[in-house]
Amino acid sequence: MREVHVACSPDADDLFMVRAILLDLIDTGPYRFVVRTEPTDALNRLGETDDVEVLAISTAWYPRLAHRWRMLPHGGSMGEGYGPVLVAREPMTLDDLRGRKVAVPGLTTTAWAITRMMVEVEPVVVPITPPERVFETLRSGEVEAAVLIHEGRLTFAREGFVQVAELGAWWSRATGGLPLPLGANTIRRDLPPADLAAISGVLRAAIAHALEDRDAAIAWLLARGGPLRTADEVSRYLDMYANQRTLDYGPDGRAAVEGLLARGAAAGLWQPVEVDWAP
Repeated sequence: MREVHVACSPDADDLFMVRAILLDLIDTGPYRFVVRTEPTDALNRLGETDDVEVLAISTAWYPRLAHRWRMLPHGGSMGEGYGPVLVAREPMTLDDLRGRKVAVPGLTTTAWAITRMMVEVEPVVVPITPPERVFETLRSGEVEAAVLIHEGRLTFAREGFVQVAELGAWWSRATGGLPLPLGANTIRRDLPPADLAAISGVLRAAIAHALEDRDAAIAWLLARGGPLRTADEVSRYLDMYANQRTLDYGPDGRAAVEGLLARGAAAGLWQPVEVDWAP
């Protein structure tokens, strides 16, 4: 069997999507999938290597990788009027943060790109793993605020912090209601066309299986441990980032990806790029 190496984040939505592959719950054809997990920023850096065939990236990092990768039409995470959150120790406004130090999950992330569009701050990179590290950095006073992605956007209140801004809501207002394309799955463009299409099909089948076997998947995620402690918390998170939109972006989802990349290029954050959609 041919090995296909997949790299994704260790977060609940990504693990939910690959569970059927990890546990041999679906037919993967002539392929044996080998899955590894890395923090978001590290995943983006993998895009310049040949270490994996399928890679989860920040959508905003795609312009740097488009020469090597095609965008899959499934497997991403989109915020429908919600997304990462900017939080602080006490109530403040975006203007209060101008020029101040703010913890961000990486300079390659979509969350940082949207933050740059919203307000000019001094970024301090705090990796998303371990998840408590960003809260410790904020409590210490090293930064004035923090941009939280993944599960952190659901747990900040119980950690004692308050929301300054909701990045997905800002994006929705700025674009007339488009979803915010945060993460995307990509596939190496040098794969033979038949393999590319077949691997894409297996990955889509794994997402469909997870959606159909959702209760069992939630129990599996809870058993693995993590910052989400209850079935309700995991379910809420999956409602946000692993849903029917994940199975198929749809026309407006594709438009959102293309719109983000066009808006970022217009703002001088990256070079213009045309999205090359894989099957």
